[in-house]
Amino acid sequence: MASLKGLQKIKVTHNKNYKKSGTKSYVWLLNKWGFKPTKPGPYYQMNKVSQTGAHGSFHKFGGKAHSRRVLAKKPVGTDAPSDASQAGEVGTEDQQNDSMYLCPVQIGTPAQTVNLDFDTGSADLWVWSTELPSSIKSSSTGHIIFDPSKSSTFKTSSGSKWQISYGDNSSASGTVGTDNVTLGGLTIKNQSIELAQKLSAQFQQSTGDGLLGLAFGKINTVTPKAVATPVENMITESEIPKDAELFTAYLGSWRDANEPDKGESFYTFGYIDQDAVKASGQEIYYTPVDSSQGFWQFASTSATVNGKTVDQSGNTAIADTGTTLALVADATCEAIYGAIKGATYDQNQQGWVFPSNTTADNLPVVTFAVGDKQFIVQKEDLGFADAGNGMVYGGIQSRGTLDSDILGDTFLKGIYAIFDQGNSQFGAVQRPETEQNVSAPPA
Repeated sequence: MASLKGLQKIKVTHNKNYKKSGTKSYVWLLNKWGFKPTKPGPYYQMNKVSQTGAHGSFHKFGGKAHSRRVLAKKPVGTDAPSDASQAGEVGTEDQQNDSMYLCPVQIGTPAQTVNLDFDTGSADLWVWSTELPSSIKSSSTGHIIFDPSKSSTFKTSSGSKWQISYGDNSSASGTVGTDNVTLGGLTIKNQSIELAQKLSAQFQQSTGDGLLGLAFGKINTVTPKAVATPVENMITESEIPKDAELFTAYLGSWRDANEPDKGESFYTFGYIDQDAVKASGQEIYYTPVDSSQGFWQFASTSATVNGKTVDQSGNTAIADTGTTLALVADATCEAIYGAIKGATYDQNQQGWVFPSNTTADNLPVVTFAVGDKQFIVQKEDLGFADAGNGMVYGGIQSRGTLDSDILGDTFLKGIYAIFDQGNSQFGAVQRPETEQNVSAPPA
């Protein structure tokens, strides 16, 4: 049985190369979650005949399909064409990977440190590797490329492959091996590592060195047999205490530089940071998780805007650290932006925007339910990115045809989140803030 000795926080690095763009982030989420927009804009989903289903998100469930959704872009000034061949291509200039936060992870013997995006919305641990074509490796600026030949503990998993693909035909794929992985002072032996052999342009643009999935292993993409996630292996190998089979996320912001915690961001594995809990002045609230679809999904049957309840009977939400925005029902968006003077839906940017000079006093108090308890979205996080013309792109946007909310970093930055895998529950305490820094995001 493991003890807390040796376990430590994993400091989160704010990705210095990440440049916020509301529309580009939204397009990436259209890809990741595979939903159809219900609000007008340049980007839309259409069906295309295919021999196999796409990996990646809600739209992959149900196994292999004869058609799949394709993300397309309308030609300027036109309606969506009915024929996929007439649709515009969605390229790298249209989107960006949602890796605002990166975390150092040690792989191999001796250890090679790579900076990964910790993503509770996926279940693959994949890295840039020396198996990539020389053309990609030579053009990669700032990437740390894992070299399995330099690790004495790496073993190839013969016959195993992995592939992640999205609706814009972007993909990442390669081979599989096992090696030692160290997270926050805890070493997981024989953890499956997915080595990238191919990366489409959309994946190459990411400034991280790969991704560490923290969702449930049933959505892992390795074939012919899915592999266990790092957290699942921690539990199986009793590397973390039986009463703490969990990880936690505390995500800060540049806006919090004057707060007591100075905008600190970290993850923990195998323990809860009690200082963060004490600072909230609250006890952790827990709600059951439904992991049947592989995600951190829980009941969220209401929201409030300035104290007025927005009923969402039967609704659920997914906590996703790999999503920068919060995606919610259109009625909820309308209630939120209806409470902000000058807010409007911008079709060209495919999102809600509001005046960047809106003061904190003129922004609504917005909450979302986690189980039976409401948690506040910090007012400073209601604005995500500069939208031009004195407007800011909202941090809360339409979830389109998804039947669950996706509560990404816009929401998670307002709480200390506990992902309790051993007890199948999600916990939260409100993150205290002494002031709301609503200064306009950098242009």
